[in-house]
Amino acid sequence: MQKTINGAMLKNMIVTAAKLLDINRATIDSLNVFPVPDGDTGTNMSLTIRSAVQELMNCNSNAIHDIAEAVSKGALRGARGNSGVILSQVLRGFCNAIKEAQTIDTKLFAAALQNGAKVAYGAVSKPKEGTMLTVARMVGEHAMQIKSRFKDFETLLPELIQKGNEAVELTPDLLPVLKKVGVVDAGGKGLMCVYEGMYKALIGEEVSGGEFAASENKPSGETLMEHADIMNLGVIEFAYCTEFFIINIKKKTTLADIEKLREKLMNLGDCVIVIGDLELVKVHVHTNRPGVALSYALELGELDKVKIENMLEQNRALKKKYEAEKKDMAMLAVSVGEGISEIFRDLTVDGIIEGGQSMNPSASSIADAAQRINADTIFELPNNKNNILAAEQAKSLVEGKTIHVIPTKNIPQGFSAALAFDPEVSAEENKANMIHALDNVTAGQVTYAVRTTKIDGFSLQEGDIIGLDNKKILAKGDNIAEVVLKLVEKLKSMSDEIITLYYGEDVKEEDAAELQTVLQEKYPDCDVEINYGGQPIYYYLIALE
Repeated sequence: MQKTINGAMLKNMIVTAAKLLDINRATIDSLNVFPVPDGDTGTNMSLTIRSAVQELMNCNSNAIHDIAEAVSKGALRGARGNSGVILSQVLRGFCNAIKEAQTIDTKLFAAALQNGAKVAYGAVSKPKEGTMLTVARMVGEHAMQIKSRFKDFETLLPELIQKGNEAVELTPDLLPVLKKVGVVDAGGKGLMCVYEGMYKALIGEEVSGGEFAASENKPSGETLMEHADIMNLGVIEFAYCTEFFIINIKKKTTLADIEKLREKLMNLGDCVIVIGDLELVKVHVHTNRPGVALSYALELGELDKVKIENMLEQNRALKKKYEAEKKDMAMLAVSVGEGISEIFRDLTVDGIIEGGQSMNPSASSIADAAQRINADTIFELPNNKNNILAAEQAKSLVEGKTIHVIPTKNIPQGFSAALAFDPEVSAEENKANMIHALDNVTAGQVTYAVRTTKIDGFSLQEGDIIGLDNKKILAKGDNIAEVVLKLVEKLKSMSDEIITLYYGEDVKEEDAAELQTVLQEKYPDCDVEINYGGQPIYYYLIALE
């Protein structure tokens, strides 16, 4: 078991962390909610730590002091956007805590994580909970709480990663805009890639992908995420995003002068970040007077890499793009399971809300999702009889859009309705066609009994496999495949030509394929298809058409 980390291992941990973050940057970018000019979270964080790695590669020493200095300096120089700056400060605080050590044990590692969070909080003028700051803090605090119980890194790091992932999942509860859009904090997710990459290096696990990606192109994402809240930007109070370095700092300058610069800039604008020391200072501020900000900085030293972006123009461009891409009509579906959601996307559904049995979405969450879709008319597919009323109530909460609720009571009806949608015909014709399509499919589900009871002529024991339609239980048994066969027999009519099974997260693909073969032999005049649904609770969703 590894009880200490030396310089060579530390270097490998940083490099592997950077690789894992780079591999996942498109996923992290897709979590971004705010259409601001500071850039994409995953890309900014990846480029920031990449700069640290480049500085590290120029360091020929394996001494922890030299490695820490290289990482801290490289991350600060390469910090991009708010997320990149915060990551650079997490790394800076971490490196400051370890740089005097010959080797790093679990207690020092824990203290370094906590210091990284502390330094990051101090770099932001108005820290917000529910961001990567929260994730860094919770990981650091947990590390300090358990450091005495874990003497080796193979047991410590998995515990910290678990805590960090829990913190990421908590972010929507702390930052309302994340919950509104339905994502976790992107920066927190990126920070966990860094910690997980460190762990992978420590246990000798290779990270696929190898070299850093040279391209910085933004990956294509769902329209829903790209345009989330774009019309709620409001008036931009401070027009110019201003960033620069202060170098060759004057000898008379003190740390107090750097702090005074921060205070001056806070009176000049917002989103103020002033970080660094008497060798190098990085500044970020949103202001209407970038020239004044630069003049303040010139009192301390020389300026380098000045970047001033007009956020008003970028905002106008975003709104213009939003208007150009607006649709006349779109669909919003309540889904459950990764595979089910993917099928809805293939059917050109524009918005997906996760929610099924035991997790029905509220009227407010449905309305929020509809509000974010870039279309004038939206067809809502509740896909569960328990969601229909909430979908109807959501209509009154949506402003500036026409909402039509198609009363789909299950997922197969939702698929049928989506297939009937035609963007080339009128909204009224689409509504009629989609509602009519509900009569073309018969649906069933296979699950298990949660208690012992008597119902619909069956004496059920807790754990029995049961098959039902939208109204009652039609079959029961001890075997999933047996119940599927019984249920299909009860549901099938002479006119049905297609039997489709959507298997859930607890069903193996080979078992579903075997069941497909049995059904195909039993009903040779029908086409039997299987699709991965990934839904919880229900082993199979069944559609007959």
